[in-house]
Amino acid sequence: MCSRFLQKKLILFVKVNRILRLYKGQNCMNIDIIAVGKLKEKYLKEGIKEYQKRLSPYCKLRIIEVGEQKAPENLSEKEKAMVLKQEGDYILQKLRPSSFVIPLCIEGKSISSEGMAEKLSELAVSGRPYITFIIGGSLGLSDQVKARADLPLSFSKFTFPHQLMRLVIVEQIYRWFKIMRGEPYHK
Repeated sequence: MCSRFLQKKLILFVKVNRILRLYKGQNCMNIDIIAVGKLKEKYLKEGIKEYQKRLSPYCKLRIIEVGEQKAPENLSEKEKAMVLKQEGDYILQKLRPSSFVIPLCIEGKSISSEGMAEKLSELAVSGRPYITFIIGGSLGLSDQVKARADLPLSFSKFTFPHQLMRLVIVEQIYRWFKIMRGEPYHK
């Protein structure tokens, strides 16, 4: 009876400590962005670098690039499946086993910025400090990667260039942390 009581107090203490660290700006979250292909455009690199700098008080952010397979316009369905599988294998090799996985895909769930800020806060408190966002290549994501998803996320029914989505996701992560901490950020 006494040990169960102490165990519950310890769990509560750990959760409160995580919340305090999160809201004091101590970066207790580790966020990976796994993206297919190399980023080429200078303006995108500069934008991402700016948001990485802004995010440094809130989290440890890593951007991991994996190989992009050649995908000419006239691929057969079998060839498309092979490209997706190969890129998917590269992605899955880079995933941390304990990470909460959020692939960006058109069939994912649409969530507001406030809703995602709340989700990140819940993950931080629940002891899931590793979060991985996945951005597929020009053909999207393989079924194997989607099967590993904890929360498939859609930004829109529109299709966005996968290179541009890197900048969009780092800006949104920054926005979510600002919302979580109740700090001002222009809309």
